[in-house]
Amino acid sequence: MQIEGIWADNEHTILGSAAHQNIDLSGYEIDRGVRIVRSMPVFSVSLGIAGIADVVEFHPDKIVPVEYKKGRRRRFQNDDIQVCAQAMCLEEMFSCQIERGFVFHAASKRRREVICNQTLRSAVRESIEGVRRLIAEAKIPSAHLRPQCDGCSLRQICLPELTDPENLLRLRDPADKRI
Repeated sequence: MQIEGIWADNEHTILGSAAHQNIDLSGYEIDRGVRIVRSMPVFSVSLGIAGIADVVEFHPDKIVPVEYKKGRRRRFQNDDIQVCAQAMCLEEMFSCQIERGFVFHAASKRRREVICNQTLRSAVRESIEGVRRLIAEAKIPSAHLRPQCDGCSLRQICLPELTDPENLLRLRDPADKRI
C-alpha cells in the first residue's frame, strides 16, 4: 500500500470499517473515573512512527491502549505488535511506562490482554525497520502463499499462487497433485 498506492476492499475490510464506525469518531468520555479518548493521534520521535490509536484509557494510575478488531483472535502477532507500538508511542508522549494494552474483538465483544514485554517491543522495532527498508528500496517483496493470504483484500492483486517460487515449482511438476 505504501509503495504502490494500491488498496482493495473485501468483506473483511468493510466489516472492519463498520466495527470502527463509532470508535473512529474522535472525542472522549469519562466513565467511572477513567477518561476514554477515541481516535487519539499517537507518535514516537525515537521510533519515527505516528498513527491513530482506536481508544486510549487514562486511568488514575496508568494509560492503556485498546485496539478494536472486527473478528476473533487471529493466529498472527500483528495485532499485538500494533498495540505494543501504540503503547511505546504513548510512553514517549507521556513519559510513563505501559506494561499492557488490549485488543477488543467485536465478534466476541471481549478484550484480550497484550503484555508489552521486551520480546514484543523487539518485534515492533523489527517491523518498523522492515517496513522502512521496503519503502527505501521501493521494492515489493515476493509474495509467498501463506495462511495469512486467506481473507487478504489484496490477494487478487498480489496473486501469491502465481508468484510464490515454491508454488511455481509445484505447478511445473505434473506429479504434484496438491494444486
